[in-house]
Amino acid sequence: MSHDEDHITSTREKLVRMANQIATFFDSKPREEGITGVAEHINKFWEPRMRRQLFEMLDDGTETFNELVVAASAKIKRPKTSEQADTSIGYTGPTQGENSALHK
Repeated sequence: MSHDEDHITSTREKLVRMANQIATFFDSKPREEGITGVAEHINKFWEPRMRRQLFEMLDDGTETFNELVVAASAKIKRPKTSEQADTSIGYTGPTQGENSALHK
């Protein structure tokens, strides 16, 4: 495994661990309050890249998240992809022909 793969794996593991720790804190609350608490915490303190990766893992279903994290995901702000962010400001990027010309 390359250094980059180690970093990606460790980042994914850290995000899962952090999300689960937040959920563990809110486990003692009534269910709806816990769901809201997890979502509010992640929305407030996690930057868009972290939330984007969280959703990628949730969508893939490959990580083991506390059930409260999964339930809270409906209330967590899903960040735009890079492409969506570019499009929303009117940037469409170079066309395929322009892109290959840039790399010559």
